[in-house]
Amino acid sequence: MDNTSQLTVRRKVLFRGGSIAAGCGVKTNYLDVLRDRYLHRDVEIINRSRKGETSFDGVDSFYADIDQHRPDILMLHFGIDDAYAAVYRSEFKENLVHIIRLAGERFSPVVFLLTSHPFDDPHEMEAVHIYYRAIREVAVDLRCRMIPVHTHWAGYLEESGVKHADLVQADVRLPNEQGHRLLAGIVAANLDGIMGKPGFSQPSVIPSSPGQ
Repeated sequence: MDNTSQLTVRRKVLFRGGSIAAGCGVKTNYLDVLRDRYLHRDVEIINRSRKGETSFDGVDSFYADIDQHRPDILMLHFGIDDAYAAVYRSEFKENLVHIIRLAGERFSPVVFLLTSHPFDDPHEMEAVHIYYRAIREVAVDLRCRMIPVHTHWAGYLEESGVKHADLVQADVRLPNEQGHRLLAGIVAANLDGIMGKPGFSQPSVIPSSPGQ
């Protein structure tokens, strides 16, 4: 399945994920920012994400949450809830593959796989990075597009001097509104590219440095 083609007319974008994509703990999440951004560009942003849901929920609710909308672009944003729910890495990877292959058989969307933000605590980062690596492997194996949010986020911290604590809530698994605005910008750069905005054509998987 080839998810690398350029999108010129299709405009329905569906996000399926857990707590971050659901906007837990904030009034304005990154999907709200994206809706405003694309308000006059004939783009429909659909959010079918819910608090605490894992990739298992993504599989179980595929027909209700994804298939009925038949989006042109499918954005899968799982990982953090899976990590804290102790979903095995192998199960997580298998669930993503199942969703992507089923979507390909049913309506063949362009698929993006998103990671999430980094963590200051090295033990927590090590735990979630297992899932980020699984996301990259699936993106490569199935020729999906990957948005390595954690590497862009880390780059922003280094360049701006902003502290990571300023971008997350007391529950560090969740971005605050400033973090969601950063996340929206990262995602928008990739959506702009596939929608044909000059200068934003993106590769299937954004290169990252070794070990990411």
